[in-house]
Amino acid sequence: MHGLGNDFIVIDAISQSINLTTEQICQLADRHFGIGCDQLLLVEKPTVAEAEFRYRIFNADGGEVEQCGNGARCFAIFVRQQGLTKNSKIAVETAGGLIELNVADEQVTVNMGVPDFQPQSLPFLAEKPAESYDLMVNEAEYAIGAVSMGNPHAVMLIDDLDAVDIGALGSAIESHERFPNRVNAGFMQVINRQEIRLRVFERGAGETRACGTGACAAVAVGHKLGLLDEAVTVHLRGGDLTIQWPGEGQALLMTGPATTVFDGSINIEN
Repeated sequence: MHGLGNDFIVIDAISQSINLTTEQICQLADRHFGIGCDQLLLVEKPTVAEAEFRYRIFNADGGEVEQCGNGARCFAIFVRQQGLTKNSKIAVETAGGLIELNVADEQVTVNMGVPDFQPQSLPFLAEKPAESYDLMVNEAEYAIGAVSMGNPHAVMLIDDLDAVDIGALGSAIESHERFPNRVNAGFMQVINRQEIRLRVFERGAGETRACGTGACAAVAVGHKLGLLDEAVTVHLRGGDLTIQWPGEGQALLMTGPATTVFDGSINIEN
C-alpha cells in the first residue's frame, strides 16, 4: 500500500501468527531482494479496551517507531478491505498513544492528537520549551522547531526547497546528539498562510515521498510561529495532505488518500 508514495507492507497479524525478527523485516523491506517498503505495518489485537486494533510500525532498518500518519491511513483502508472491521470510525492503539481513524470513500481523516512541544517528549535536549531552537549542524547554525506527534520531529524553515541537500542535512539532523532517540527532519517552505511545500528525511528510512506526521509537525510549528492559518494544504513530493489545527491544546486532524497496490504472499527465510 502507499499513502502519497510513502509505501508500506501491511500484514494481518490477527488472522495469522507473526513473529518477525529485525533481520526478516530488513529482508522484506529490501527493494531488490524482498518486497520493498519505507515501513512495515503490523495489524494486531489491541492490548487496551479503548482500541479496536493495535498498530505497530517498523522502519526499513528494522527499528520500531511510535507513529506514522501515512501508514495510519493505509491501516484504516486495509482493515476494512480485509473484513477485519466494518466501522468507518476506528480507534487504534499505537506506541505513541491512541489515535482515531475516520474513513470516507478513499479519503481517511486521522485525529493525530495534540502536538506536544515539550522537549522531553521527543526527547530533545533543551533547557526549556521554545518556539525555535538554534542547532549546530555540520559546523553551521540553523533554527529549528521541535515537536512530538507521537514521534519526534525537527522542522526547519527553508526559502527554497530545491536548493537544499536534503540527504546530507537530514541525515545530520536525524542523528544529532541533542536527539537521543534520533529524529525525523522536516524542511518546510511557506508559500502562503494556507499552503506549504515539505520534504522529510525520516528516521530510519531516509527521504520519503510523503510523511504524514511530518506534515502535521510542520503545520504545528508554522502555526505556532504565526506563519500559518488553521487549515493548510501541504504539498509533498507524492501529493497533497490537508492539515487542520485550531491551535494550542487542540487535536490536529490530517486528511488524505490511501492506495492498495497489490496483495500477495512471501516465504520468509529463518
